[in-house]
Amino acid sequence: MKSGLIDRYRDLLPVTDATPSVSLGEGSTPLVRSQSIGDSLGCKDLYFKLEGCNPTGSFKDRGMVMAIAKALEAGKKRIICASTGNTSAAAAAYGARYGLETLVLVPAGEIALGKLAQAMAYGARILAVNGSFDDALNAVRSIVEVMDIELVNSVNPYRIEGQKTGAFEIIDELGAAPDMLCIPVGNAGNITAYWKGFNEYQAMGRAETTPKMMGFQAAGAAPIVRGEPVLKPETIATAIRIGNPASWEKAEAARDESEGMIDMVDDNEIVDAYLRLAREEGIFCEPASSASVAGLIKLPELGVDLTGKTVVCILTGNGLKDPGTAEKRALVELEYVEPDIDSVMNLLNSGK
Repeated sequence: MKSGLIDRYRDLLPVTDATPSVSLGEGSTPLVRSQSIGDSLGCKDLYFKLEGCNPTGSFKDRGMVMAIAKALEAGKKRIICASTGNTSAAAAAYGARYGLETLVLVPAGEIALGKLAQAMAYGARILAVNGSFDDALNAVRSIVEVMDIELVNSVNPYRIEGQKTGAFEIIDELGAAPDMLCIPVGNAGNITAYWKGFNEYQAMGRAETTPKMMGFQAAGAAPIVRGEPVLKPETIATAIRIGNPASWEKAEAARDESEGMIDMVDDNEIVDAYLRLAREEGIFCEPASSASVAGLIKLPELGVDLTGKTVVCILTGNGLKDPGTAEKRALVELEYVEPDIDSVMNLLNSGK
């Protein structure tokens, strides 16, 4: 039986004998080698880290398992988060499993149905805020100052500790750090966490090098790239529709220390990468995930030579998180036919 992150990496996480071994079987997600996109870019090897294979369908489970474990250790009975969707699903799932009352604040009308349905199914109490994600996060930060309730957004340091294990797994599987790591950037906790993980493995002698951190925001929600908060962020990639990232400075540090970059991709580039992943690689991810691949595809235009490079793209969430995008952007017209072999063969042979 697969062990969870806390048991597998206990010696590398801030846990004690009093920390419960919380788990839904998170981590150990597949690292899949590209069959098409990598060759077209001249990469030596391109891999996709399928974080959508986590229990609630996104990378958020890595950080949430640590946040919940430490909340239980501290005797907390309630947890709260602001969310564009994936955090709410993870918080609600672990909260349900471990008997914690879960309160979620989401921006009204800006959350993908697949994610909201998860939080509902897990029994969380959901408040739709008339504002953006940033407004919701400001609200929950104020709430925890006056209520005995644990904040489990990425501003919780234990979230970063859990998410850094993704870097450990990449090195464990490849035997070395890649040359580059491409990753979507929304609230910027994940790029922060991966950089922390790579550095810790190098310091322990488990890797000789660290990768260049290549982060990508959506053009309509790119405050780090633009150098100022975006008051009304807009993008099809709802998971990274964030105008004022909580881990902004740490993301910039990861970029600078690794000699990488944080750039942006527009919605058309995101959708193009989303469809290429599905139709050339057989990988169905949510739009925000494909921002990492859209950014990779754009790198040669930005003067980055990918020839001979080993690259890992983090695909943060499963495509079923946002079925609406597939319905609108990947629609294939149905062909109707009578249920007999002659009708089917005639249609197939017609060339239509």
